[in-house]
Amino acid sequence: MPDLVFFSLLNGLVFGMLLFMLSSGLTVIFGMMGVLNFAHAGFYMLGAYFAYTLAGHMGFWTGLVLAPPLVGVLGALVERYGLRRVHRFGHVAELIFTFGVAILIEELVQLIWGRPAKAYEVPTALDFPLFRLSQTSFPAYKAFMLLVSVAIFLFLFYVLARTRAGLIIQASLTHPNMVAMLGHNVPRVFMIVFGIGSALAGLAGVIAGPALGTFPGMAQVLGSIVFVVVVIGGLGSLTGAFVASLLIGVVQTFAVALNYSVGDLLAAVGLRPNAAAGLGELWALTIAQVAPILPYLLLVLILVVRPTGLFGTRET
Repeated sequence: MPDLVFFSLLNGLVFGMLLFMLSSGLTVIFGMMGVLNFAHAGFYMLGAYFAYTLAGHMGFWTGLVLAPPLVGVLGALVERYGLRRVHRFGHVAELIFTFGVAILIEELVQLIWGRPAKAYEVPTALDFPLFRLSQTSFPAYKAFMLLVSVAIFLFLFYVLARTRAGLIIQASLTHPNMVAMLGHNVPRVFMIVFGIGSALAGLAGVIAGPALGTFPGMAQVLGSIVFVVVVIGGLGSLTGAFVASLLIGVVQTFAVALNYSVGDLLAAVGLRPNAAAGLGELWALTIAQVAPILPYLLLVLILVVRPTGLFGTRET
């Protein structure tokens, strides 16, 4: 049991920090521009496919370095020549536009790379167990994913809180006219932020592709959960996205590892489920089987108790 708790906690941290890397870009974009970017998970998928293609010709590390900037440039172009033109028509037009971009990305991925999953593999230098406890090993690549995610977390907080560029980014949301009067090009700042947010999504795809698979539906697998993270943490709150990512990652990982039924869980807290009430099949479900819906149950609970999210100031 101690080993199960330890490895579940480690895997939860890895998954949670991956969610943060993906949701941080979406949070930064919303925090500055007020845009919920439905295409964000599509940029995550593009990061994986770009890295897969580059890795096939120049190796994994070249793909790791080059793929995120390529996705960032593509995101900046989408903002400059698409999103900026529909911005004046309001949030509904922005949502429809980003939804269309998401569908376009998915169709282009299938057209260019095909429908089958790609053999985007863990690099040889990281393809070994980092340590082993009681016949259970922890891969070195997962530790690498954790280190990269933590580095991105520290970098974002440093840039936004300690640098002049971070102050300009934050001021452009609340006082865009004042920032413009000080000589800064606010639309260009928006474009750069959108590109950086897209690059962060691409980086998440680069490191997640070998571990979670690179296939056309990978954007749909994490896309909805990312929005759950952003809403639970609080729209526009980077701290909230970090806490919510870790919370969801640990909860889901522990749920998958538990071999107990819903009835066992209710009995443990003093409730006695009545199997004769026509719900016997429900009580027989294992915690692992209901794990995929736990983030959404948590979302509903948070919205009922605190509509602004854990650290947010805007109502969802």
